[in-house]
Amino acid sequence: MDSDDESFGEHDSGNVSSGDDDFAMDVDINNPRDRGQETDEYPYDVLTTDEIVQHMVDCIKDVNTVVEIPATVTRILLNHFKWDKEKLMERFYDGDQDKLFKDAHVINPFRKPSLALKPKIKKSRTEDCEICYSTFPPSGYRVKMKNMELDSSQVEVEYIEGMMTGLECGHRFCTQCWQEYLTTKIVEEGLGQSIACAAHGCDILVDDVTVMRLVQDARVKLKYQHLITNSFVECNRLLRWCPSADCTYAIKVQYVDPRPVVCKCNHVFCFECGENWHDPVQCRLLKKWIKKCDDDSETSNWIAANTKECPKCNVTIEKDGGCNHMVCKNQNCKHDFCWVCLGSWEPHGSSWYNCNRYDEDEARAARDAQERLRSTLARYLHYYNRYINHMQSLKFEHKLYAAVKEKMEEMQQHNMSWIEVQFLKKAVDILCQCRQTLMCTYVFAYYLKKNNQSQIFEENQKDLESATETLSEYLERDITSENLADIKQKVQDKYRYCEKRRKALLDHVHEGYEKDWWEYTN
Repeated sequence: MDSDDESFGEHDSGNVSSGDDDFAMDVDINNPRDRGQETDEYPYDVLTTDEIVQHMVDCIKDVNTVVEIPATVTRILLNHFKWDKEKLMERFYDGDQDKLFKDAHVINPFRKPSLALKPKIKKSRTEDCEICYSTFPPSGYRVKMKNMELDSSQVEVEYIEGMMTGLECGHRFCTQCWQEYLTTKIVEEGLGQSIACAAHGCDILVDDVTVMRLVQDARVKLKYQHLITNSFVECNRLLRWCPSADCTYAIKVQYVDPRPVVCKCNHVFCFECGENWHDPVQCRLLKKWIKKCDDDSETSNWIAANTKECPKCNVTIEKDGGCNHMVCKNQNCKHDFCWVCLGSWEPHGSSWYNCNRYDEDEARAARDAQERLRSTLARYLHYYNRYINHMQSLKFEHKLYAAVKEKMEEMQQHNMSWIEVQFLKKAVDILCQCRQTLMCTYVFAYYLKKNNQSQIFEENQKDLESATETLSEYLERDITSENLADIKQKVQDKYRYCEKRRKALLDHVHEGYEKDWWEYTN
């Protein structure tokens, strides 16, 4: 950003550790080959914090080569258009520049008053701060004439530093109030890009140079730069932070697609949605599933066992006593019904505690509705429990790396080379990949409508699940008692079969996407 680049001169590049580099999980997403900076011809770059800042500066410079406006204004405009340079340039040249700058909450730099027309400062003049109501000498410009001729070449403009300063909108406050205001916005409210002028009702944004000039605390400056960098990544559709805990890398792509990307910390995730890589389920279904799990999973078992729904309004009701006469607590309902048969209570007469109206049409309809609801819940729990089981197993099997490392060291002590024992680590890699795939297949299956192809999918799922459990059991239990000479062949046979079944399942699902085999429930 030329002279304005110094606004981003201080930043933390971050240090990321992926644990034991020798035992970081290999990156094999769908194909047997490892993925580096490209997956299935999907190019991307992994950027450090320094590289992210440089990429932001480069974007600003690209625009400034065409449009000569201050770099800090360019950054605000780019952020307004989510760092889409083409869209910004299109709007800039559509003829309505005033609206462009107004929408971005910046003063149009092409309509700023000439410097020579700014008010002259008199030595006796003072200004009142409208926040603290103190009186200060102002900051401003003094215009000096070398002689009495009205020749512009004879005019000198000198900047006088005082205690009052402001933005292009004309609102001015003392530097102390500015510092307190900016510090509050940055530290307490977490604002970077969207800090507006301190004047009431003014929406003009404070630019980077002003913030870096007024803020004196180095920690607040660093926080501001982090916020600006974070805003750059989050607003730019071609960038995404790695979602792994404590990772400071970001992924930069050429176009957005639901593809797996691999961070330098070895975390594999979907670029489009940011979740762990979830083949074969699509992003929209996974997002829907995660929301449903957040809403339903905690109490669904207890609800199924201890409650029923009001047959009139379907509000869930808990039976907390022996009486079968229930009154719906919904203020807009207040329906009286029998807990046993779910029929209206009025026809029960004096049979207060002994319902014998099991064949009543109204009760039968209510029971049918209850049964459908409970059947829906039972179906959800079927898929949810298996999804969670594979998730938990995946966490346990990540711990296998430590046990496998010990076994590999033992094998090396029996005249096997480091290369020769790598099959054990690969087996754990494949086991974890199979668990991740199986976990996602239950999300896919939950929303899938039944047809002939779904039955083939379920058979593939069953085969992969069986092969995965066999490999898991062998690595966790049987491998310690096996003869070292037999281990390699058995492990390789088992993980190769898992690879084969996993590939068959994924290939079938992807073929279904291409041929529109799959239909989903609402």
